[in-house]
Amino acid sequence: MLFLCYPKCTTCQKAKGFLDAWGAAYDFRDIKQENPTAEELERWWKSSGLPLKRFFNTSGLQYKALGLKEKLPNMSEQEQLDLLATDGMLVKRPILVGEDFVLVGFRQAEWEETLK
Repeated sequence: MLFLCYPKCTTCQKAKGFLDAWGAAYDFRDIKQENPTAEELERWWKSSGLPLKRFFNTSGLQYKALGLKEKLPNMSEQEQLDLLATDGMLVKRPILVGEDFVLVGFRQAEWEETLK
């Protein structure tokens, strides 16, 4: 599994603690240091079955500073993916990518159900 997070984020810290407590094997990736590419994001988005907007960190400073609440509805999917790839802080975190699943954001019950 690939675990993408921002180490200073408390939700990411909780998710990491959860994975460690479960003894889950994962590769760690700092989303701020190593942004996901547009290609990775597109693959994960399509695998997740989620709306693309769920991949945006809507509570983040960057999201608000760029006025994305108003801009996203007028952007193409490719434009949104390209924008997400420019800054890992725009991306909702944590993300857990497995062979047959993609989890965005940490909801413990959902992660437990997926990993059992």
